[in-house]
Amino acid sequence: MFAQFALHERLLKALETLSFTEPTAVQAAAIPKALEGRDLRVTAQTGSGKTAAFVLPLLHRLLSEDKPKSGARALIMLPTRELALQTLKEVERFAQFTFIKACLITGGEDFKVQGARLRKNPEIIIGTPGRLNEQFNAGNLPLGDVEVLVLDEADRMLDMGFSEDVLKLAAQCPAQRQTLLFSATAGSGLREMVEQVLREPETLMLNRVSELNEDIRQQVILADDNAHKEAILQWLLENETYEKAIVFTNTRIQADRLTGRLIAAGHKVFVLHGEKDQKDRKLAIERLKQGAVKILVATDVAARGLDVDGLDLVVNFDMPRKGDEYVHRIGRTGRAGASGLAVSLVGHGDWNLMSSIERYLKLRFETRTIKELKGSYKGPKKLKASGKAAGVKKKKADPKKAGAKPAAKRKPAAKPKTGPSQVVSQDGLAPLKRKKPAAE
Repeated sequence: MFAQFALHERLLKALETLSFTEPTAVQAAAIPKALEGRDLRVTAQTGSGKTAAFVLPLLHRLLSEDKPKSGARALIMLPTRELALQTLKEVERFAQFTFIKACLITGGEDFKVQGARLRKNPEIIIGTPGRLNEQFNAGNLPLGDVEVLVLDEADRMLDMGFSEDVLKLAAQCPAQRQTLLFSATAGSGLREMVEQVLREPETLMLNRVSELNEDIRQQVILADDNAHKEAILQWLLENETYEKAIVFTNTRIQADRLTGRLIAAGHKVFVLHGEKDQKDRKLAIERLKQGAVKILVATDVAARGLDVDGLDLVVNFDMPRKGDEYVHRIGRTGRAGASGLAVSLVGHGDWNLMSSIERYLKLRFETRTIKELKGSYKGPKKLKASGKAAGVKKKKADPKKAGAKPAAKRKPAAKPKTGPSQVVSQDGLAPLKRKKPAAE
């Protein structure tokens, strides 16, 4: 029960209203440590309840001491607009019986409007590193009163090239702040960020990357080419039982093209990628959540922070380029104890990516064949080792053995210009004694 954490009564009231009863594993592990004021480095799988694990202790701290004249007291940095917006909604839900205000600062929105929001002095600022850094450079983001700094999906921020912005903003916060760093993976690249931002942190490893949600079936279907992939995708969307589905591609161009094909086939589809403005991205997610559309085609911009009830089918039209990206893609389904299906379409160019992801996760994907769409591609051909490659030397035929034909006599070489007493062998290796010409 959440009551065991001795959270502020207004937070407990909100939890009761929201029907939050039993904490998840990451919440049970992180909340008590965070309430003690410890710096934390937490690794837990996507969909495990990480947001509440840092929002509840943060709100408790702000409620425990009233500081009406201070600036922003908490800063939450996240890699994408979608995840930032989702976090804002979670903060508002848990803070519904308090007077705590939060504001959102991300790209894709009017810069001056955001500056006006910041001048209203919200207690919590939630945003993406790039736009937060721009507001800081413009003098709109005072960080001298920050008591709690949260870096959520820190591994993704690192992958997206935000490390410099994150470290710069963290350095502007007071040294005695509390810092909570959350990630879905424990990549070695986080070491520098951890060393510079956290003070004697306690590490909570809730799961290793190979321990993916057991409720997610992970399948692979081999495909001959993109046209074959499209046919398989159409079949899956028409024959699988699902409430909502997301299809991942590696590029914006592929996402747009695939969306057009699916719409032409009669499917209701929205597309989500980095070229879409914030209004369109919000609309796509809201339509999917409301059930106005069942299918979302997206690049990895949607692999973080997209939390949609009933999203039970994920299709990797393109295999992700990294194991961590695979983890976050399939983490869109099978959330909060629900079951899900993740299907990856693997062609000739995807095989090595698939194999590397299997090695990374230390598992084997389930291979599936659709009878009506069985292709010819079966994976890379095994090269047969030649005798030379295998280290086997061929023996020369022994003319003395029974049944062996003697080697044909070599024809005399053309008369050389090396002298009257010698001729050069045809292989040029050694002089031969000159023979008298046969009688004509």
